[in-house]
Amino acid sequence: MPTTRYTHAVVNRIPQSLRTRLPTLDYDRAKRQHENYVQALRDIGLDVIEMPADEDTPWCAFVDDTAFVCNGTAIITKPAEPERVKEVEAIRAVLKKEIGLPIVEVSDKSAKLHGSDILFTGREFFIGITKWTNELGACAVASAFPEYPCTPIKVTENKHLKTIVSMAGPDLMCVGSSDSSKNVLKRLEREATYSYQILTLPEDEAANVMYINGTLLHRSAKEIPLSFNVLAEKITDFTLQSVDISELLKCEGANLNSCCLLVRRTKHIRSL
Repeated sequence: MPTTRYTHAVVNRIPQSLRTRLPTLDYDRAKRQHENYVQALRDIGLDVIEMPADEDTPWCAFVDDTAFVCNGTAIITKPAEPERVKEVEAIRAVLKKEIGLPIVEVSDKSAKLHGSDILFTGREFFIGITKWTNELGACAVASAFPEYPCTPIKVTENKHLKTIVSMAGPDLMCVGSSDSSKNVLKRLEREATYSYQILTLPEDEAANVMYINGTLLHRSAKEIPLSFNVLAEKITDFTLQSVDISELLKCEGANLNSCCLLVRRTKHIRSL
């Protein structure tokens, strides 16, 4: 099937104020890891837009929470935390003014929606119903992209949906081997409109991967030693690239895609 070919990645540098939310954070290490992560995105061929660190928004490095882009349209999400409103405003400005994307807002005041709970397969949406995202948030995604089926998936663990299941390639889902992860996958497969291939990895921590323009970005061998070998064995059709952002992943709900908002700017959108 045709897959999205991304043109841009939006990232946000890490503010030192993140340590006020995570006192155990080694800031210098997190900063180095984030810089390597951004370089990996550039190496893939993406035009990376780096937003400056904002000390007033400790969580601003996790840009994937604040928006989701599909077919050249951005839905601005609705994080439950009031302190994140400024982050949302900043990402809206970048997507609208710098990249030129049409913007869809979540109008229901009771909706909660985080980007890391939005799993797009290329054929349909699955929305994780978690502590960060509710049914009204799922309805907002369905309304924004009516051309695709959109199904809410209950997640009982304290994790985002994309931490548990992610897309490892065209029509290929990646999941960990624990019973809880398999239960989420079963719910998803039961509701799916298409029969996807499944890649099961030994470690749940390895299941969150990012397939970008023929490259699969995944966690480092140090973090996922067993799964690292499985990926090398099973993924032969495209490039594998490991990246270590383990320091940032200490934050609750953080995953590999949290620090990056992927965008495909279509031809009809104005140039920068």
